[in-house]
Amino acid sequence: MANVASTTASAGSELTARALREAVFAGLITLGMFVLFVGLKTDQNIRNELILTQRWGLLATFVAIAMVGRFLMVAYVQPRLAQRKAAKAAAPDVVKEETFFSRNWSKIAVILLLIYPPVIVALVGVQGSLKWVDNFGIQILIYVMLAWGLNIVVGLAGLLDLGYVAFYAVGAYSYALLSSYFGLSFWVLLPIAGLLAACWGVVLGFPVLRLRGDYLAIVTLAFGEIIRLVLINWTEVTKGTFGVSGIAKATLFGIKFDATKDGFAAMMGLPMSSAYYKIFLFYLILGLALLTAFVTIRLRRMPIGRAWEALREDEIACRSLGINTVTTKLTAFATGAMFGGFAGSFFAVRQGFVSPESFVFLESAVILAIVVLGGMGSLTGIAIAAVVMIGGTEILRELTFLKMIFGPTFTPELYRMLIFGLAMVVVMVWKPRGFVGSREPTAFLRKRRAISGSFTKEGHG
Repeated sequence: MANVASTTASAGSELTARALREAVFAGLITLGMFVLFVGLKTDQNIRNELILTQRWGLLATFVAIAMVGRFLMVAYVQPRLAQRKAAKAAAPDVVKEETFFSRNWSKIAVILLLIYPPVIVALVGVQGSLKWVDNFGIQILIYVMLAWGLNIVVGLAGLLDLGYVAFYAVGAYSYALLSSYFGLSFWVLLPIAGLLAACWGVVLGFPVLRLRGDYLAIVTLAFGEIIRLVLINWTEVTKGTFGVSGIAKATLFGIKFDATKDGFAAMMGLPMSSAYYKIFLFYLILGLALLTAFVTIRLRRMPIGRAWEALREDEIACRSLGINTVTTKLTAFATGAMFGGFAGSFFAVRQGFVSPESFVFLESAVILAIVVLGGMGSLTGIAIAAVVMIGGTEILRELTFLKMIFGPTFTPELYRMLIFGLAMVVVMVWKPRGFVGSREPTAFLRKRRAISGSFTKEGHG
């Protein structure tokens, strides 16, 4: 017993020493990485002179957080995870029964989204609901729809697209320009914007038919930048960097959301408020997102969806099976681009103003990050990732108490990209396939069946 106790004590002391050593290393690495970004800040004084502001306290806070986090990870978290993994490996396999929540997760989520605006209005009032419906509802659903559209190209067909924001821009400018010049309504221009974006998806698909991997990513990235530069330089039509303003709002069966006597508030006998229009837009983007999910699920069960999955797994084997990879790739690009165009037209309606600055490469990177973090091919995982990343960014604006920790000049929302990077690293280590990364085939046998001897090598099924 004494030997066992001494062995356990020595193992614990060695673990503590290793945790302290790695905590010091983590602190040194953090110090080297952030000394120029956090510890020193350049600013201008009243005479327009460049001055250097020292923020050693904020830098020390970052270093302390890294050291404490690494110590706890090595000393406590990793040993417990190893014990749980060993216990799980030693335990017999038990088939878990699906719970009511897991079986009806999608239905429950849709019901919660449908009652979200009324609940928010009941809790914080009509005017107070503006922020929660717009920033935490509409904004997240736009990225959910964009990520589900990109999921068709990246998650199902396996084609890495870094220029997806181009189709988003095509949809937005299609609605903005056609509405401004021809006075067409949103409901007429919504399908037109999707079709125009799908056409540009086919235009992108033709040059990249023989490309794959990094080469495909570079060409799609260039395509996104070409679209943005065209929007900037074609000033006669797009008005360049000034953008298109005064875009017409969407209507509900011809009813406008304005202060006139024929407006929505006057007809319903309600006090005038812009929150009603935001709630209408919330249900509109929710319907578009659900349409995207429905079409994606239906297409996955059709031959074209199975062709996309075959192309994703192995393009050579896909060709050997007689699948036309040309039409398979083009339909993937066109379908994904169509939903990007729908989201773009909604973005123009919501903002009332579009400019090339809204469609930079960073938007494509964020959408792709949502697809990867959620799990390529998983609609549920992508929705969760969008809520975590976009909703987390909006929550940063509300965390003003962090200024008490990091100083009065600390601006939480400016560290969005740092949080994106940390989230990518953590999820890729913890869940390499994303939040919901299990790939289930769309076609499988419901029960085991015997195989005829003529199909087997040894003559028995």
